Amino acid sequence: MSWTTPADLRAQVQRLWDRGDLLQATVSDTLTWPLRLNLKSPLASDLSDRFEAVREWAHAIANTPQVRIEWREWNHRVQGKQRLPAAVWIDTLQDALAFIGKSRQAQRFEALWRQTAVMQPALLAWLSRRPIRALDQADRWERLLAVVAWLQAHPRPAMYLRQVDVPGVDSKFIEAHRGVLAELLDLALPPEVIDLDATGVVQFTRRYGFLDKPVRIRFRSLDATVPSLPGCAGLPDITLDAASFASLALPIEQVFITENETNFLAFPAAARAIVIFGAGYGWASLAEASWLHRCRLHYWGDIDTHGFAILDQLREHFPQTESVLMDAQTLLAHRAHWGEEPDPVHHDLFRLTQAEAKIYDDLRWDRIRPRLRLEQERVGFGWLNERLRKLR
Repeated sequence: MSWTTPADLRAQVQRLWDRGDLLQATVSDTLTWPLRLNLKSPLASDLSDRFEAVREWAHAIANTPQVRIEWREWNHRVQGKQRLPAAVWIDTLQDALAFIGKSRQAQRFEALWRQTAVMQPALLAWLSRRPIRALDQADRWERLLAVVAWLQAHPRPAMYLRQVDVPGVDSKFIEAHRGVLAELLDLALPPEVIDLDATGVVQFTRRYGFLDKPVRIRFRSLDATVPSLPGCAGLPDITLDAASFASLALPIEQVFITENETNFLAFPAAARAIVIFGAGYGWASLAEASWLHRCRLHYWGDIDTHGFAILDQLREHFPQTESVLMDAQTLLAHRAHWGEEPDPVHHDLFRLTQAEAKIYDDLRWDRIRPRLRLEQERVGFGWLNERLRKLR
């Protein structure tokens, strides 16, 4: 039976709620009342073939609360005069809200609207556009408005989130709600105090003028004859902020990058070289070190799809980067140590060499084994030493 049921009528109104239309209607004239709902009713033939089912259907529709029914008289040749629902209407917004049990939520949204109209009228456009999301923020809305007001009073504050002094708000609250705060701040702040080039939640601090936690770059000297940094004599393992690392002037020719800390710590000695503890997919801070462009760069990552994706991304900043131990020979020689990659990537990579691209394709299309992975720490140390001798 494909006739409209009371549940179908309720679902139609629920869709209006899910789209935000009913909430918008609480504060604007976006819907016209009364509202006619779609109704698929029995045909004349159904009165003959399924008379009892038709009667039950009409009874169910007639007993549906909060709706007004427009009836139609039928003069059926067998059943005689019959009265069936022909159209269903909801007369008011209040009826629609009560029909799906959303009256209280709508009242809460109206309270948010009134509060915002007083405190931050520029945000009413956001409430109108994102009413469901606004309602989801109801418990924290006053604190969100307080953060907005604080930034209006302290544009581009040049301090850490931890230093924002708003009652009931701490840095974790701001970090947890960066997405919605960004939407609000973009409306409430003058464009000149927003860094429009900084996008996404990861660049929230930069976009609104907060200080970022300094990115650290950890490296080791692989040549004991290379002069150390002042105050770091005898300390081969050094960590600097990205700006300090970028200003170095080390007499080196080769740079190795590895993603595994044990490999980083145990990396063999090499003349006029350093090894950097990798940053996965984050290379922007390393790219600030322009002096790396004059060095031979070698990247050693896992032989899996993410390893090649990271290599591809690194070459965006340093096209001269060569891969190390990410070849078919290394992969096949360590079959006993193969593992499984939990979440492979499959997108095209355009900065790989022909040999690298072949392995990447074999991995992403499961040509050797599904989700094949060889982690870098499982590569034999003797194998590493032999490869390094060939690079010298």
